[in-house]
Amino acid sequence: MSGRPVVEVIDPGIQSTVQAWPGRTGLLAQGYFPSGPMDHLCFRASNVLVGNPPGAPALEIDKIAMSVAFLEDTQIALAGPEGIHARLNDVPVPIWETVRVRPGDVLRTANPGRPGYRLYLAVRGGLDVFEALGSAATSLITGIGGVEGRSLLRGDVLSALPRDPVSARRFPEALRPRFTTEWELEILAGPRSAPDFLTDQDWSELVSLPWRVDLNSDRVGTRLHPHRFRWANGGSIVTGGHPSNVLDDAYPVGGLLANGDVLTILGMDGNTSGGFAVIATVPHCALWKVGQVRPGRDTIRFRAVTYDEATALNRQVDFTIDPGRVQVL
Repeated sequence: MSGRPVVEVIDPGIQSTVQAWPGRTGLLAQGYFPSGPMDHLCFRASNVLVGNPPGAPALEIDKIAMSVAFLEDTQIALAGPEGIHARLNDVPVPIWETVRVRPGDVLRTANPGRPGYRLYLAVRGGLDVFEALGSAATSLITGIGGVEGRSLLRGDVLSALPRDPVSARRFPEALRPRFTTEWELEILAGPRSAPDFLTDQDWSELVSLPWRVDLNSDRVGTRLHPHRFRWANGGSIVTGGHPSNVLDDAYPVGGLLANGDVLTILGMDGNTSGGFAVIATVPHCALWKVGQVRPGRDTIRFRAVTYDEATALNRQVDFTIDPGRVQVL
């Protein structure tokens, strides 16, 4: 590690972690979900605004509330829901824009009840933390990456790699994601869906009903309110008593897991395998939305897409955070 101390945590909020994108890819067979940011769109955008590589280590701030002090003259950027309170020395500062900070400056963020759940803070040069299994992303389940594999605590000091400043930048409003309390999430059917597991009517209900996000949701999984499907199969003694039970199988990132009558969208710290049917999968283009739904308040409606549609939407999302799209101020 060769960085200089730049950020001191005053109040870490409910759960703030160092993340890096895309996390630990290619390790599902070894029992590691990738970790990394729950909202990869805002995360990458914050880095682009300070001239970092899009995946450089930065802060993920759950429930948007956090306070930090800066120890060096540097540049930062915040990316997340519009309408949040972000104040530098009690003076409002913009999000989606490069901000210069000086030693002794204090940044405080809060959400006054507006849509959205996570905020991202990038520092010029990227946070300098140890990598574990090829990534600096914090995995709270396995306790690796970031700062000792845990969420941040009061008094933690984070370093950043020294880099020359960049020209101030801003993301055009037209390219910024829109936040709501009623989300539409694209899904791909399967790997275990109709007609082998769900009935056609079950699938119709899945993509037509509003699903309330349960308060007990986190980086492991976003739980939805219970619903009893009819199921095309009746369960078996071999796999278990409920029709959602299967012999242990691998889980994809963003998998919509049927744990009995409770659906759960697997998050970035999810389980790699288990004995429940994955009836649909959230593609890359919609994963950022899962990171912004607010537990206990928001609702989700699912929209089925084809593989080709999902691929096109993936390209569209990646287009919005291309460094060539930002405005130089």
